[in-house]
Amino acid sequence: MSAINDPIADLFTRIRNGLKAEHRHIDIDRSKFKIEIVKLLKENGYIENFLAKDTNDHGRGTIRVFLKYGNERFPVIQGIKRVSRPGLHIYVDHKAIPRVFGGMGMAILSTSQGVISGREAHKRKIGGEHVGNVW
Repeated sequence: MSAINDPIADLFTRIRNGLKAEHRHIDIDRSKFKIEIVKLLKENGYIENFLAKDTNDHGRGTIRVFLKYGNERFPVIQGIKRVSRPGLHIYVDHKAIPRVFGGMGMAILSTSQGVISGREAHKRKIGGEHVGNVW
């Protein structure tokens, strides 16, 4: 297996591909940052649930993300996009946090207070790195 240069883009791509293939769940490599992103997606109703588990003695593990579908297997997540990337970090002030699909979607921000939604960052008046968008 080759090295992944952008693990967050890999997470988003696996979610997007899993939804397109109508999978019940997907497995991804575990990291604290990915767990925080997945936890935020669960809190905002974009995924059913997730399980973080250890698989070996070297501290590596996986996260099993249970995808969420609506009526007639229609996916709840219509789109998920990486904004900031390793070659170009995008930072936003609390006044410049974008509204995703007129407030129907969610911006994901990495702030000094953890990974939070754009709406929550605007309420707390804090900015941070604009990781991605979900709608």
